Amino acid sequence: MKKTLYSLMLNDEVVREVDALAHRMGTNRSNLINQILAEYVNYTTPERRINDVLSAIEQLMSPSRELVPFFAPNSFSMSLKSSLEYKYRPTVKYEVELYRGAGESIGEMSVVFRTQSATLIEAMTDFFRLWKQIEDTHLYALTGTRIDYALYDGKFVRSIAVPDHDCTSDELAAALSEYIKLFDKLLKGYLSGRLDAHEVEAAYFSHMRSAKIHI
Repeated sequence: MKKTLYSLMLNDEVVREVDALAHRMGTNRSNLINQILAEYVNYTTPERRINDVLSAIEQLMSPSRELVPFFAPNSFSMSLKSSLEYKYRPTVKYEVELYRGAGESIGEMSVVFRTQSATLIEAMTDFFRLWKQIEDTHLYALTGTRIDYALYDGKFVRSIAVPDHDCTSDELAAALSEYIKLFDKLLKGYLSGRLDAHEVEAAYFSHMRSAKIHI
């Protein structure tokens, strides 16, 4: 969303209180005034929508024993920690970042892992490549949307596509939450040996058929 510099005449005491509130909220004067004015005229800013989506994800994930959410209000990203079903219970962290501007994607999801086990690294790399292959086959056929992927040392990144249907903040949060839970469940199943590549693909396809929103 485009922003323009404006000059406003404000009471010093009002500015002092605004600055104090902005500090407590972890934002700045301009963002807070912009938010207050937007709420007054009943307009949802990109920043407010992102905050609403991430806050809703935190609430949806909080009851889960598998994923522990961490979110600081008025930020554009959050993380969720999960323990793998592996020898020494290593953890992975899912990071969700949403963008303010419009484009081909609304954000990205990263899977961050730290391990010295060459066997685990190889197995996780195999799963990430399998996941891309499955989505290239099924998601593109359904939505026609291309997803960007990247694999770094200890990090797998997937872009989050613009939803294929108009949706509310709560609906988008639900779609993101279900996607992360599916990814986490199938990753654990694959690494533990309970699921093979065909079973992972079948579970993904079943989810895609029942999902109301595809990202």
